[in-house]
Amino acid sequence: MSRIALIPQDQLSSDAATLFTQVKKAVGKVPNAYATIGGYSPKSLSTLLTADAALSQGALSRSEIEAIRLAVSEINGCDYCVAAHTVVGRMVGLPAPALKQIRAGEATGQDKLDALIRFVRTVQTTRGTVPAEVLASVLAAGYTEQQVVEALLTVSMITFTNLVNRVNDTDLDFPKAD
Repeated sequence: MSRIALIPQDQLSSDAATLFTQVKKAVGKVPNAYATIGGYSPKSLSTLLTADAALSQGALSRSEIEAIRLAVSEINGCDYCVAAHTVVGRMVGLPAPALKQIRAGEATGQDKLDALIRFVRTVQTTRGTVPAEVLASVLAAGYTEQQVVEALLTVSMITFTNLVNRVNDTDLDFPKAD
């Protein structure tokens, strides 16, 4: 059971209600993670949604963004985001075996995507300056500096959501990832 209670619809701020209407229109529901974030901090949810919109107009594909979100969520131990991004990953064309391989840190057989995930895993699991060869490797796989920066934005935004869900123990409203 979530530790932070959801704010009832009739008690939401007008900013939160407006954001929830937009989210519901876009995805059909307001996921519990967004309801928690937006109910208490509409500006935080707005920042997430703005970043997501910017990423959708960027140089990474939806499947690359979801692969990053899934890998980072697994590393961070966020069951909620692993479940959510497994569902979304399927929706954007990531096959079920690849989803499991991404979570496990195993190669998917897609060399370019695997390089991106190795890069993200290194960034997420190490401290200090990332070794030059790690950046060189993702660039050599065919990613651009723009894509590297957008991958880092993806990491930072999903890490925030992971933290909220880990602190909150957010109730799953997606099928649990297997």
